[in-house]
Amino acid sequence: MQQGYSSNWHSRLKALGPGILLATAAIGGSHIVASTQAGALFGWQLAVLILLVNVLKYPFFRFGVEYSLHSGETLLEGYQKQGLGYLLSFVWLNLIAAVVNTAGVLLLTASLLQFFMPVQLSLTLLCLILLAVCLLILLAGQYKLLDKVSKWVMVLLTITTVAAAIIAFNKGPTAAADFVGPSPWQLMYLGFLVALMGWMPAPIEISAINSLWLKAKQQHTPVNTQDGLFDFNLGYWSTTALALVFLALGALVQYGSDQKVELAGAAYTNQFVSMYASTIGDWSKLLVALVAFLCMFGTTLTVLDGYARTINESFQLLGWQKAERKHSYNYWLLAQAASGMAVILFFKSALGPMLTFAMSLAFVTTPVFAWLNYRLMRGQQKHLMQPWIRLLSWLGLTFLFGFALLFIWWYLSK
Repeated sequence: MQQGYSSNWHSRLKALGPGILLATAAIGGSHIVASTQAGALFGWQLAVLILLVNVLKYPFFRFGVEYSLHSGETLLEGYQKQGLGYLLSFVWLNLIAAVVNTAGVLLLTASLLQFFMPVQLSLTLLCLILLAVCLLILLAGQYKLLDKVSKWVMVLLTITTVAAAIIAFNKGPTAAADFVGPSPWQLMYLGFLVALMGWMPAPIEISAINSLWLKAKQQHTPVNTQDGLFDFNLGYWSTTALALVFLALGALVQYGSDQKVELAGAAYTNQFVSMYASTIGDWSKLLVALVAFLCMFGTTLTVLDGYARTINESFQLLGWQKAERKHSYNYWLLAQAASGMAVILFFKSALGPMLTFAMSLAFVTTPVFAWLNYRLMRGQQKHLMQPWIRLLSWLGLTFLFGFALLFIWWYLSK
């Protein structure tokens, strides 16, 4: 809701939080895995696509922030007003994404933690240790502590990522000057492109999570529209810039090398760190591992918190859970964590295909939730939609629906 005070640098810095959490959630599988793989497989060819997808998805993430700032409601409350079917669709897709994404980010983070362990521990045990640390942070401080931790994670992540990129640029590309790689603009690579775009910069349901983080922020720090949009834009465009930096790391270090690029998430992160060390020097191994670990640890924290918040809020809005019930967020957080660990314990061998499925599902459902966010703003906040935002929205919807239909046709005709 619009606050009655002017915006200045002090108020903007105080408003920082939800947008930084958005960035921390986004810079995970889509960056350390998908963006870097894109550079490793195709060099710089997909840089334009990554930038384009971020630009075309921008209005729909922004609508979530604007709607919450002006109405004082979360996106989930807006979905409910649009119709029960919209909220139910979001809930069921969100439940699937919560379990699969929790398992995926935990496994990736644990695989990177191995680089810093003095003794060899199993991935399952490391997942349990990481989960315990994350739950301790979230249960002890909830939003306030998460807000502080995420800001430090983002600062360290940005410094280490840029440092790694500068080193790689100074070293020069691995590929020979006359090396010609494959073109990504072939139907055989459509599945990879869709997975890349599905989580770039993040699944569209993160816009609903972001509105809940904004609501939590406003409970102890008033945020006006200008400051809220500053926080969002800083977080959103930071993820875009870092996506291109990770693509550059893949293009400079792995593109054109003799070693086959692993496509499974955990195997790829280990391969990337090892290859980076062999290209630049063993001393860089810990630096790159630290970049990747910070990336995934921040994502794990925000995935656990964000999905637990949306599930808790959704069930309250649907009347399936009493709104005044104490500690309901904690119960959902623990249930989500347990479900994610169950997936790791029982389906670890198929986690790679599951992650690809989750990323592809995120892209196929993106047009639906993008349209819902646009419809919400057009109906209740129409006066706030500037002409350039409206034009960009229609371009985005055309692109997202068109690519989703192309992918469905390609998948069914295989």
